[in-house]
Amino acid sequence: MNPRQRLLFIVLPCSLMLTLFLAPSAHAEEGAIVDGAGFTLYDVKSIQGSDENTIAKDPVCDRSKQPKILTVEPDEAKPGEKVAIKGENFGTQECFHGVAFSAAGHAKIAYAFVNETTIEATVPDVRPGMSFIDIVAGGGNARSKAFLIQAK
Repeated sequence: MNPRQRLLFIVLPCSLMLTLFLAPSAHAEEGAIVDGAGFTLYDVKSIQGSDENTIAKDPVCDRSKQPKILTVEPDEAKPGEKVAIKGENFGTQECFHGVAFSAAGHAKIAYAFVNETTIEATVPDVRPGMSFIDIVAGGGNARSKAFLIQAK
Protein backbone atom coordinates (compact mmCIF):
# COMPACT_ATOMS: atom_id res chain seq x y z
CA MET A 1 0.00 0.00 0.00
CA ASN A 2 1.51 3.33 -1.03
CA PRO A 3 1.52 6.35 1.35
CA ARG A 4 -1.42 8.01 -0.41
CA GLN A 5 -3.66 4.94 -0.01
CA ARG A 6 -2.59 4.58 3.62
CA LEU A 7 -3.57 8.20 4.30
CA LEU A 8 -7.01 7.69 2.72
CA PHE A 9 -7.43 4.46 4.68
CA ILE A 10 -6.92 6.39 7.93
CA VAL A 11 -8.59 9.73 7.12
CA LEU A 12 -11.90 8.45 5.67
CA PRO A 13 -12.92 6.28 8.65
CA CYS A 14 -11.90 9.03 11.09
CA SER A 15 -13.96 11.67 9.27
CA LEU A 16 -16.94 9.32 9.18
CA MET A 17 -16.71 8.72 12.93
CA LEU A 18 -16.43 12.44 13.65
CA THR A 19 -19.49 13.13 11.49
CA LEU A 20 -21.57 10.48 13.26
CA PHE A 21 -20.61 11.34 16.84
CA LEU A 22 -20.03 15.08 16.82
CA ALA A 23 -22.61 16.37 14.32
CA PRO A 24 -26.11 17.18 15.58
CA SER A 25 -28.72 14.55 14.95
CA ALA A 26 -30.19 14.64 11.46
CA HIS A 27 -33.45 13.15 12.72
CA ALA A 28 -36.05 15.35 14.36
CA GLU A 29 -38.06 14.22 17.32
CA GLU A 30 -41.55 12.96 16.54
CA GLY A 31 -43.88 15.92 16.15
CA ALA A 32 -41.04 18.45 15.99
CA ILE A 33 -41.16 21.31 13.50
CA VAL A 34 -38.16 21.26 11.21
CA ASP A 35 -37.47 24.64 9.64
CA GLY A 36 -37.54 24.52 5.85
CA ALA A 37 -39.78 21.46 5.67
CA GLY A 38 -43.28 21.67 4.22
CA PHE A 39 -45.35 24.72 5.12
CA THR A 40 -42.79 25.89 7.72
CA LEU A 41 -40.53 26.79 4.80
CA TYR A 42 -42.87 29.73 4.14
CA ASP A 43 -43.87 30.41 7.79
CA VAL A 44 -47.42 29.30 6.93
CA LYS A 45 -49.48 26.97 9.04
CA SER A 46 -50.97 24.14 7.02
CA ILE A 47 -54.47 24.87 8.31
CA GLN A 48 -54.29 28.65 8.16
CA GLY A 49 -57.48 30.16 6.76
CA SER A 50 -59.54 26.99 7.15
CA ASP A 51 -62.71 26.92 9.13
CA GLU A 52 -65.57 24.45 9.45
CA ASN A 53 -67.57 26.07 6.62
CA THR A 54 -64.62 25.93 4.19
CA ILE A 55 -63.95 22.30 5.02
CA ALA A 56 -67.65 21.37 4.74
CA LYS A 57 -67.87 22.97 1.25
CA ASP A 58 -64.66 21.37 -0.03
CA PRO A 59 -65.51 18.73 -2.65
CA VAL A 60 -64.57 15.15 -1.92
CA CYS A 61 -63.42 13.61 -5.20
CA ASP A 62 -63.48 9.84 -5.48
CA ARG A 63 -60.06 9.02 -6.89
CA SER A 64 -60.73 5.28 -6.84
CA LYS A 65 -63.15 5.36 -9.82
CA GLN A 66 -61.30 5.53 -13.14
CA PRO A 67 -63.36 7.40 -15.77
CA LYS A 68 -64.18 5.66 -19.02
CA ILE A 69 -65.49 7.08 -22.32
CA LEU A 70 -68.02 4.72 -23.87
CA THR A 71 -69.27 6.76 -26.85
CA VAL A 72 -68.89 10.10 -28.59
CA GLU A 73 -72.02 11.21 -30.46
CA PRO A 74 -71.85 11.98 -33.28
CA ASP A 75 -68.61 10.16 -34.09
CA GLU A 76 -67.62 12.87 -36.58
CA ALA A 77 -68.25 16.62 -36.59
CA LYS A 78 -67.08 19.96 -37.98
CA PRO A 79 -65.25 22.63 -35.96
CA GLY A 80 -67.73 24.60 -33.85
CA GLU A 81 -70.24 21.75 -33.58
CA LYS A 82 -71.05 20.13 -30.26
CA VAL A 83 -70.48 16.49 -29.39
CA ALA A 84 -71.77 14.47 -26.46
CA ILE A 85 -69.13 12.47 -24.62
CA LYS A 86 -70.82 9.64 -22.73
CA GLY A 87 -69.23 7.29 -20.28
CA GLU A 88 -68.93 6.50 -16.61
CA ASN A 89 -67.24 7.82 -13.47
CA PHE A 90 -66.79 11.41 -14.68
CA GLY A 91 -67.41 12.44 -11.07
CA THR A 92 -68.95 15.69 -9.88
CA GLN A 93 -68.68 19.04 -11.61
CA GLU A 94 -66.28 20.25 -8.90
CA CYS A 95 -63.99 17.27 -9.50
CA PHE A 96 -64.11 17.36 -13.32
CA HIS A 97 -61.01 19.04 -14.77
CA GLY A 98 -61.49 19.29 -18.52
CA VAL A 99 -61.68 18.03 -22.08
CA ALA A 100 -58.92 17.90 -24.70
CA PHE A 101 -58.77 16.99 -28.38
CA SER A 102 -55.42 15.46 -29.36
CA ALA A 103 -55.46 17.37 -32.67
CA ALA A 104 -55.80 20.68 -30.82
CA GLY A 105 -52.71 20.39 -28.65
CA HIS A 106 -52.94 22.53 -25.51
CA ALA A 107 -55.86 24.63 -26.79
CA LYS A 108 -58.60 25.27 -24.25
CA ILE A 109 -61.76 23.35 -25.19
CA ALA A 110 -65.23 24.72 -24.45
CA TYR A 111 -67.32 22.12 -22.65
CA ALA A 112 -70.37 21.78 -20.43
CA PHE A 113 -70.60 19.30 -17.57
CA VAL A 114 -74.06 17.70 -17.86
CA ASN A 115 -73.78 14.94 -15.24
CA GLU A 116 -71.41 12.23 -14.07
CA THR A 117 -71.91 10.29 -17.34
CA THR A 118 -72.21 13.05 -19.98
CA ILE A 119 -70.09 16.00 -21.10
CA GLU A 120 -70.88 18.25 -24.09
CA ALA A 121 -67.84 19.67 -25.88
CA THR A 122 -67.35 22.01 -28.81
CA VAL A 123 -65.10 20.70 -31.58
CA PRO A 124 -62.07 23.04 -31.84
CA ASP A 125 -61.08 24.87 -35.02
CA VAL A 126 -58.33 22.54 -36.25
CA ARG A 127 -57.37 20.86 -39.52
CA PRO A 128 -59.65 18.03 -40.64
CA GLY A 129 -58.56 14.56 -39.66
CA MET A 130 -58.57 12.00 -36.90
CA SER A 131 -58.33 12.99 -33.27
CA PHE A 132 -58.80 11.47 -29.84
CA ILE A 133 -60.89 13.09 -27.14
CA ASP A 134 -59.50 13.00 -23.61
CA ILE A 135 -61.29 13.86 -20.40
CA VAL A 136 -59.67 14.46 -17.04
CA ALA A 137 -61.69 13.78 -13.90
CA GLY A 138 -60.96 13.27 -10.22
CA GLY A 139 -60.26 9.56 -10.76
CA GLY A 140 -57.85 10.04 -13.67
CA ASN A 141 -58.16 10.46 -17.40
CA ALA A 142 -59.86 8.58 -20.23
CA ARG A 143 -59.42 8.57 -24.00
CA SER A 144 -62.07 8.00 -26.66
CA LYS A 145 -61.77 5.90 -29.77
CA ALA A 146 -60.70 7.84 -32.86
CA PHE A 147 -62.93 10.79 -33.70
CA LEU A 148 -63.14 12.38 -37.17
CA ILE A 149 -62.95 16.16 -37.40
CA GLN A 150 -64.51 17.12 -40.72
CA ALA A 151 -63.65 20.09 -42.94
CA LYS A 152 -65.71 23.25 -42.33
